Amino acid sequence: MSRAAPFPAIPAPQTARRPVADSRHGIERTDDYAWLRAGNWQQVFRDPSALDPVIRTHLEAENAYQAGLMADTATLREALFQEMKGRIKEDDSSVPMKDGAFAYGTSYRVGGQHPRFFRTPRDGGEETILLDGDAEAQGKAYFRLGGADHSSDHRLLLWSCDDKGSEYFTLRVRDLDTGADLADTVADTGGSGEWDAASRGFFYTRLDDNHRPSRIFHHRLGDDPASDRLVYEEADPGFFMDVAGTRLNDWIMIGINDHETSEYRLIPAGDPGAQPLLVKPREAGVQYDLEAGGDVFFILTNFGGARDFRVMAAPASDPREENWVELVPHEPGRLILSILAFRDHLVRLERKDGLPRIVVRERAGGAEHVIAFDEEAYSLGLAGSYEYDTAVIRFSYSSMTTPTQVYDYDMRTRERVLLKTQEVPSGHDPDAYVTRRLMAKADDGELVPVSVLYRKDTALDGSAPCLLYGYGAYGIAIPASFNTNCLSLVDRGFVYAIAHIRGGKDKGYAWYEDGKREKKTNTFTDFIAAARHLVAQGFTGHDRIVAHGGSAGGMLMGAVANMAPADFAGIIAEVPFVDVLNTMLDATLPLTPPEWPEWGNPIEREADYRTIAAYSPYDNVTAQAYPPILALAGLTDPRVTYWEPAKWVARLRALKTDDNPVLLRINMDAGHAGASGRFSRLEEVALAYAFALKVAGKA
Repeated sequence: MSRAAPFPAIPAPQTARRPVADSRHGIERTDDYAWLRAGNWQQVFRDPSALDPVIRTHLEAENAYQAGLMADTATLREALFQEMKGRIKEDDSSVPMKDGAFAYGTSYRVGGQHPRFFRTPRDGGEETILLDGDAEAQGKAYFRLGGADHSSDHRLLLWSCDDKGSEYFTLRVRDLDTGADLADTVADTGGSGEWDAASRGFFYTRLDDNHRPSRIFHHRLGDDPASDRLVYEEADPGFFMDVAGTRLNDWIMIGINDHETSEYRLIPAGDPGAQPLLVKPREAGVQYDLEAGGDVFFILTNFGGARDFRVMAAPASDPREENWVELVPHEPGRLILSILAFRDHLVRLERKDGLPRIVVRERAGGAEHVIAFDEEAYSLGLAGSYEYDTAVIRFSYSSMTTPTQVYDYDMRTRERVLLKTQEVPSGHDPDAYVTRRLMAKADDGELVPVSVLYRKDTALDGSAPCLLYGYGAYGIAIPASFNTNCLSLVDRGFVYAIAHIRGGKDKGYAWYEDGKREKKTNTFTDFIAAARHLVAQGFTGHDRIVAHGGSAGGMLMGAVANMAPADFAGIIAEVPFVDVLNTMLDATLPLTPPEWPEWGNPIEREADYRTIAAYSPYDNVTAQAYPPILALAGLTDPRVTYWEPAKWVARLRALKTDDNPVLLRINMDAGHAGASGRFSRLEEVALAYAFALKVAGKA
C-alpha cells in the first residue's frame, strides 16, 4: 500500500500481558495492559518522579524505539524546525488593548520561548514589562504561563503558571510599582482569577485531588490562603466551574456547565461576601451564557428549543428566567457563537452557511449590519475588550492563504482600520497558494465541508501526498485559518486539508448533535468520506494520504485506523483519547463525569456501554493490516492520560498482521499541550511532519 521509505529493523518494546477481567451489564471483557495505569496517578501529575519505575522503564523504552526508527529523519526534522521557526517573527508583539490610562499587550523577545506581558501609556509610548515569561521559566523543564489580569486601579497583576504540565496552576500577585510578587500565593487553581471591585482580593477556582474545579474561593490580600472564604462548592462531579468578571467591574459570574447544560450564579463585585444569586437553575440540555450590559444582562441561550441559539435580555437587578425577553430570535441554520455588549451596541459572532460573520446591532433601535469576507473559506475572530463605553471593536481575519490581520472597527462610522498583518519573516506570497472549500458526500448523503490548501504548481492528478486533519467533538469548529507550520508540507508538494466533520458545529448545532453519543460513528465515517473524496477528485492517493488528529481527534485517528486502514499511508495521533470505554467507566478520572453528556455513561446505562464499546479504538483493534502509526503523548496530561496511547500501541503490536511500525513518543516533562515554549513545541511538530513525509515517500 505505502510507498514509504523503509524503517530500520529495530525490535519493538515487548509489553507484558497481565489480564484484568471486568464485567459490566453482564458483558465480560479482559484488559491485558491495564497495569500501565499508575495506581498513584494523582501524585504523578504533581510529581512525575513518583511514577512506578517499571512503568517509567517501559515508557523510556518506547521513546528509545521511536527515536531509533526516526533517526534517519534527524536532518529533515532540523530543516523543518528551522523553516517553521523562520516563519515566526521572534520579537512579535500584540496590538495593545486600551484600558483607562494604559494599554496592555503581550510580546516576545528574539529567541524567547514565553510571552511577556507589558503596558504602555494609553495613546502610545514606552513599554513597561510587567511579567517576563522567559525569566520565570528559568531552570524549569516545563513552564506555562496561565492567566494575567491587572486590577482595575492598575496597581496589581494577578498571574499564574504551571511548572509540571499537569494544569495545576499557582496564582500569584505582583505589585506593578515595585515589580515584586506579594506573599499571596495560591496553589492548585484552574489558572485564572477575578478581582473584586476594590482590588482588595480576588475570586478563583481550586482544583481537587481528581483535578476537578469543584470550589470557588475569595482570597483577601494579606490573608493566609488556608483561611480563604469558600464562596460556592459544586457537589456534582459532572460539572465544570469557572469564575469571571464584567468590564464594568460590577459583577462576579460563577459559570457551571457540562457539555450540554449550564447554570450561572452572580455576586456583586463590590460585595464579595454576598451569597451567589442563582440566575436560572440547570435544566438538562439547556445552555445559557451571560453578557453584562449596564442595567441589563444579555443572555445567549438555546432555551425554548432554539437549537442554534437566540439572544434574550433581562434587567441586571433581577436577571432570573421569568424576566427574560427575546431580543434576537432563533434562526435555524444561523448558529450564534458569542455576544459582546457595549454601551450603545450589541455585537455577535455567528456562523451561517458554514462561514463566520460579525453582526453589529444598535441597542437603541435594533438596526443591524454585517461584517463578512468573500473568500471560500476563512476564519474570523471577535476580540475581547477591556472597555465598555466605546464604539470600537477589534477583530481578526485570516484564511489558509492570508496571514492574520487585526482590525479596529468603528461601529458608528463603519470605518475599518488595519492595525497589524501577521509578519512571516522568511517570506510568504499568498498568490502562490490556492485555498478551496470542497464538499464530500457522507455515507448518509450529508455534505461534509473540506478546506484545502495547496501550491498553484501542485499537480492534482492523484500523485500529491496529503495531510488530512480532523477533530469532530465537543461542538468545536476547526477554522480555515492561516497556519505557517503546514507550509513546510505544502511547499514540499503536499495538499493540506481540514475535514469539518460532524461532532463540531461547522454547519450549526445539529452538526454537533449528529456526531455525539449514539451518533458518534458519523464523525468517523465523515472523515473517511473526506479522504475518499480527496482521492476521487485527484488531490491525492490512498497510498500517500496521512491522517492527523489530536485528543478527541486522536480518538478519530484510532477509529479510522480500525475502520479503514487501507485508506491511509500513515496515521498521526497526538494525545489520543483511544481508551474510551475504560476511561468512561472510571469515575475517579478528572474528566470522566463531565464527559458523560458527550459520550454517554456506560456505568449506569447498558446502551451507552454497548455504543462506546462498538467504536472505542483500543477495544476494537483487530487482526488486520494497519498503516504506520505515530502516537504522541505527555506523562502529566490530566485530559488524556499517558496510559491510553501506551495501552493502544501495545494492543496494536500484539494483534496487527503487517510489518508496519507503531511508534509512541511520551514527553516525560509535559502534559496535554505538549512541550512548553513556542519553539520547543515546533520540535514536536517537526517530528510529526517528518513522519508524514516519510510514510508518504517524500522523506
